[in-house]
Amino acid sequence: MLIPFLKSVLAGNWITYICFLSSKLMKNKIVLYCFLLVFLSTSFISCKKSDDSSKKVIKINENGLPILSPSGEEMPSLDNNYCNDKKLQIDTYFQKVWDKEDYVSFLVAQNGRILYENYNGFANKSKNELITADTPLHIASVSKVLTASAILMLDDADKIKLEQKVTEFLPNFPYPDVTVLTLLNHRSGMKNYAYFTYNDGNWDRKKELSNEDIISVMKDKHIPLENKTDTRFAYCNTNYAMLALIIEKVTKLKYPEAMQEMIFKPLGMTHTFVYETDKYKGKVSLSYKGDVDLAVEYLDGVYGDKNIYSTPRDLLKFDLARYSTSYLNPELLKKVYHGYSNEKKGLRNYGLGIRMLEFDQGEPFYFHNGWWHGNTSCYINMKKEKVAMFVLSNKFTHKTYKTKQLAPLFGDYPFKADDEKEE
Repeated sequence: MLIPFLKSVLAGNWITYICFLSSKLMKNKIVLYCFLLVFLSTSFISCKKSDDSSKKVIKINENGLPILSPSGEEMPSLDNNYCNDKKLQIDTYFQKVWDKEDYVSFLVAQNGRILYENYNGFANKSKNELITADTPLHIASVSKVLTASAILMLDDADKIKLEQKVTEFLPNFPYPDVTVLTLLNHRSGMKNYAYFTYNDGNWDRKKELSNEDIISVMKDKHIPLENKTDTRFAYCNTNYAMLALIIEKVTKLKYPEAMQEMIFKPLGMTHTFVYETDKYKGKVSLSYKGDVDLAVEYLDGVYGDKNIYSTPRDLLKFDLARYSTSYLNPELLKKVYHGYSNEKKGLRNYGLGIRMLEFDQGEPFYFHNGWWHGNTSCYINMKKEKVAMFVLSNKFTHKTYKTKQLAPLFGDYPFKADDEKEE
């Protein structure tokens, strides 16, 4: 009699075994114990399945791609007196640090409300084209934040797993131990493509390098790892160039199209795009060092680590969407803001596509800087206070990286007045 009972339970035939229990339960203690054991086990399995399914929160479009859509969740309104006070303080900082000779797009917002913005200088000096709120500038390594978001969205949608080996997506990739996670957190151990393609005749620098070319050079020229995989943190652009290829493999779209479909278009980021030489050469803002327009070079075709053009207002849309409950499941989101470079205790750390400063006292500070040619960039993401700061410059300067000095206006961030850090 026990076997049919167990089969009924496992098959989910609750009415059958309830009837069975009514006649047999009190007569057989073994059946009672089996019932309790199986009931608890099936209940646990059922709950676990429910929990697993609830983790997938990302929205999927008609083409099966995860999309980052506006949150639709209103943040608390800010008092006008508070906003005016912050605007005055930020303007005082801006006027002290930046001058009329600088080229810059500058924006600070809280709870989605723009507290201050300022635009100065030329997108193209020879054509007298001024930088405005709608002028896309090269955001350099801040591009990594968006690339990481696309990868994490694919994880949330069950298209990839962070623990997967890169060789599962890119068969010619020559380092078998590197995973998606170690690309995201810069622990792959790879060398920077900007160096190994420049040296020893590894690449004809008269030809534009592509992301696929990087793999070919690493494989054909037997480029060794700089460090054994996952033994130490080492910031490396090659990691994010590989992540762009993984996005292409999984979505079956080129990286510029995938980013457009997954992030830019759903958020209405109408002034944001990935630079492609054939499409945009001669049509984008220039980059300067002093008054000299910096020439395009063979590395300018690689994307994922850089090559996104955007505006502070567009980037604010992106920042706000990352607060949405439909962005990533909470467990995955925790991994983004967890530091992975813990070989030794220190102030600086790196999560998944985000830098962080972890103070002994005070809130952790999340940001990402960038530098490419004359373009410098800074994205500050103060999660607790819901403050976002975006600074883009196409005329080389270290001033971009000083923006973190504004953080104490909003929270407990113990920065020194001269605390400045490049990419």
